[in-house]
Formats: sequence, structure tokens, C-alpha cells
Amino acid sequence: MMIDFSKIGDIFVNNAWLLLAGVISTLILSIFGTVVGLLLGVFIAYGKNIKVKPTTIWIKKVGLNIIKGFCVIYSVVLRGTPMMVQALIFKYGCAALGFNWDVIRLPGIANDVLNGWFLAGLIVITFNTAAYMGEIVQSGLNGVDMGQVEGARSLGMNNRDASFFVVLPQAIRNSLPTIGNELIVNIKDSSVLNVIATTELYYRMKVISSASYAFLEGYLILAVIYLLLTLIAAGVLKLIEKKLDGEKISLNPFARFKRGLFA
Repeated sequence: MMIDFSKIGDIFVNNAWLLLAGVISTLILSIFGTVVGLLLGVFIAYGKNIKVKPTTIWIKKVGLNIIKGFCVIYSVVLRGTPMMVQALIFKYGCAALGFNWDVIRLPGIANDVLNGWFLAGLIVITFNTAAYMGEIVQSGLNGVDMGQVEGARSLGMNNRDASFFVVLPQAIRNSLPTIGNELIVNIKDSSVLNVIATTELYYRMKVISSASYAFLEGYLILAVIYLLLTLIAAGVLKLIEKKLDGEKISLNPFARFKRGLFA
């Protein structure tokens, strides 16, 4: 079966808005899921790092152990099961409770991006990402030198302030490459949310390919779009890392050539 390049052109011409809506949906899912998942992951990491002292009063000890147990179980379960399965459980769980996400609709073309099943997918990817972010942040917290805490306490900070304002920023900075990798993973893995009719890029292309009978051409286009999205995301993250390291960055593609020419 040969590639029909005329079909590739037809897909872009006849379905430009649907493809754009799919790209926007995928970017919102991946960016929102990563950012909010990171915020939730911070609390999960701190919950897993709870250390209960023998001198703690029993009621507080019980509460801390419940929080720690919940965070550990949450991390193990959500990292140990596929996001596709989690999405299906969420879908049919909501249906069992009598709620159908299909009832949430926006008027006009806005519904192509923001609709009930998109919101359902947003919830699934966020809570799935939070489990991974909790593990990433926990590793970052444990990797910070305890001398940083002692230095902060010598300046008058209590343990909580030292942890949130000294240790946590360093942990997140050290974990930034891994956090960025999670964003790239989310760009690609958001495609599994099509099983609950989340209107992301893969779902849109599946509908387009089925209507035009251009499956090979459609999925080749899809692969290229995902590749471009991940390359752009990786490039932006690299620039952010350089900026945080204090390096001067330039968006001029000829800047490096000019530096070498006049060095």
C-alpha cells in the first residue's frame, strides 16, 4: 500500500480546525496535568516523607500514619496501573454514580476543545501525573544536603519554613529534567484518553481517518505532529534550564555562528 500524498493534503485542507483543536486539547491536557500534578505531587512527597516520633501524642500519630499510608498507597496504585485502565474505571465509576460527562457541552466550536469528556480526561491525567511527580519530588527532597536545613535554621527559620523555602526549591530545580520528561510523556500518553472519548489529537485523527479512509496517511501525519510537539517541548525546557543556570540565552539562530566568527 503506497502513501497517497493527495490524501495528506486533503486531510489538512478539509480538517484544519479539527487538527488544531486536537493539538490545543493535547497541549492543555499535558501542560495542566503536569503543572497541577506537580503541585499535588509535592504534597504526596511530603506525605510519604512523614516521620512519626515516638513522643508524638497518639491522636496526632494516628493522623500522620493515615496521611502517610494514603500517600504511599496512592503512589503505588496509580504508578502500578495503566492510565488507560484508570480512565475507564473513572468513566464507568461516574456512570455507576449516575453522572454522564457528555452532558457538559459548550456552544459552538468551543465544544471541540472544552467539553465534558475533555474535563474527565483532564482529571485522569492530572491525578495519574501526581503519583509520578510525588516520586520525583521525594527523590529530589531526599537528595538535598541536610546542611541546607541546618543553615536555614541557624538563620532563625523553623523546620517547616526551611523545608518549603530552602529545600523544596532546590529539590524541584534538581528534578527539573525529570519533570520536563514527564511533560513530554504526557504529550504522548494523553492519546490513551481517547478510550473515554476525550477530544485530544489522537481522537480527532481517528475520526478524520475513519471518515476519509486515509488511515496510513492520517497516522503518519499524527506521528509527525506528536514528534514536533515533543521536540518543541524539549527545546523550551532546555532553554528554561539554561536560564535557571544563569546562562544567557538567545533565540537568534545565527548568534552562535556570529560568536564563532568574531571570536
